[in-house]
Amino acid sequence: MLKTMFNKTRYATIPVVTSPTQEKIAKDEGTARLNADERLSLICDENSFQLMFDNIKTKNPLEFEGYEEKIDTLQQKTGDSEAITTGICTIDGIVTCIGVMNSEFLMGSMGSVVGERLTRLFEYATENKFSIIVFCASGGARMHEGIFSLMQMAKVSAAVQHHSEHGLLYVSVLTDPTTGGVTASFAMLGDVIIAEPNALIGFAGRRVIQSTISQQLPEDFQSAEFLLKNGFIDIICKRAHLKNTLAKILKLHSGGIM
Repeated sequence: MLKTMFNKTRYATIPVVTSPTQEKIAKDEGTARLNADERLSLICDENSFQLMFDNIKTKNPLEFEGYEEKIDTLQQKTGDSEAITTGICTIDGIVTCIGVMNSEFLMGSMGSVVGERLTRLFEYATENKFSIIVFCASGGARMHEGIFSLMQMAKVSAAVQHHSEHGLLYVSVLTDPTTGGVTASFAMLGDVIIAEPNALIGFAGRRVIQSTISQQLPEDFQSAEFLLKNGFIDIICKRAHLKNTLAKILKLHSGGIM
């Protein structure tokens, strides 16, 4: 159904409507973390988002005690089925695949469902020649799933590479916090890597690194500003300008006129 909906033209004409809620979110320059619904309302054209792959449900392959109950509680609390929401939308009229991680859901940790939904989203984007944007917010791999969680790093990275080999655009947006196995895999593989101001971005924790190398780290270590200064990301973008910035990047890649 979604493929039929979007295959006639890659450029829909859906009006952008800014609600008071969107204005409030946009003015908050990264000091508060957004859930998936808030992020989608800020970035997607009104009523354009179509949910995909929500039927992929969380299992408990290691029979980790209390895991199912924790997932049930978080689903009721957040309204999300997992730590990532995936789908397709328009951004300033441009059809785009989008994934949004939610740090409120078990710290946005990447388990088998997060990895599978992302992989399928990249495969769908590759098949239909769509650009893809992923908003990263994660504490890393999910300990409750052990090796099943860790293998998602390689699986998603392979899907990203396949998408790239077809000359398609992947924009990674790093929000607070982006750490662990997510940073070590798909978060840093974007053709364009954007970060929100003051976002914490890294792999291991600051204290772990300091004790390992026996050196004092800079005050701004693992901040978005530190990463930009050292060439690890391309842009730091305030929330109020994020949708417009993404639209410009999408149009440039597609050969459109800004």
